[in-house]
Amino acid sequence: MAWYYYNRSNNGGGGGGGGAWGRLSKGLLPLLALQAASEFHRIGRKPPVTAGLLLANSLIYLRPAFVDRLLPTLYEVSFNPHLILKHGDLKRFFLSPFYHVGDAHLFYNMTSLLWKGIQLETSMGSPRFASMVAALLCMSQGITLVLARSLLLFFDYEAAYYNQFSVGFSGVLFAMKVVLNAHSDEYAYLHGIVVPARHAAWAELILIQLFVPGVSFLGHLGGILAGLLYLHLRGSYTAVDPLTVFIKKAFDFVSWPVRVIRRFLSFQRPRTSGRGRVGSSQATAVPSGIWRCPTCTYDNSSRVDVCEMCSTARRGSGFTPLRQYNRTGDLSTEEVRRRRIERFGG
Repeated sequence: MAWYYYNRSNNGGGGGGGGAWGRLSKGLLPLLALQAASEFHRIGRKPPVTAGLLLANSLIYLRPAFVDRLLPTLYEVSFNPHLILKHGDLKRFFLSPFYHVGDAHLFYNMTSLLWKGIQLETSMGSPRFASMVAALLCMSQGITLVLARSLLLFFDYEAAYYNQFSVGFSGVLFAMKVVLNAHSDEYAYLHGIVVPARHAAWAELILIQLFVPGVSFLGHLGGILAGLLYLHLRGSYTAVDPLTVFIKKAFDFVSWPVRVIRRFLSFQRPRTSGRGRVGSSQATAVPSGIWRCPTCTYDNSSRVDVCEMCSTARRGSGFTPLRQYNRTGDLSTEEVRRRRIERFGG
């Protein structure tokens, strides 16, 4: 899950992708779609925020005609500390994580998001997960900006500040990895190396930097530090953060038509035709508008005074039976069966 960077001197264009990422197989996108469909079909509760993030990143990369004219080019949003601070270019700050430079870049980031997002969102809930992603995105971008500026001021290292243009969602993914494994006692396997899951992000940071060309070390490091900062703030702040409350209210507002439709479809009207059910002879709660026959336990509508199953007259509750029948215990099983046949058997 690389946060790809390129040098302005080598890539001055404004289009889609380039470099090693862009030359890899185009067959990865159908594989990504198949994997996402399989995972969402497998789980019971569908995580909407994870699905929305996958869709947003994919649409921005594919740039279909209905959104192409609305989207800035990759070069216009690439993360560059110098341009962000000099011109206050906030679109580079907020939009660069959603851009990718090739099929492989998008595939590896989105498969990682799919796995981490499902686990975190199903355990945290969608509003809190959305709040966390927003916070991690801002913190990881901000920390990366501070790191690049610090390298220039204290070590006179200009490349990360002036020349590198970075895009990709993996800064947020590194932060999510830190949050996901914060309290884990398990072990993770990274390229054949077994490491404690709590430290997997640090090991992955080093391994990716060694074996994957064209990745941003500062972007990944900023993600890890953002994850640690988020855990610290969450541990010291016990109340629900305002952003989570706002997102929850937005979720409730947007989803209320769906809840109304579901409630309408599952609503069952009280029976009025008398076609009830045969219940238990034990004393149980009977719905309003229904009376239970003391002989055969059939549930009848309150509109009828004679049991539709065995013809036993209704007694009590101020009603006078239309015909007088034997008392409850006087009818034998054979008599009840005979009356049912007479009434419903023709």
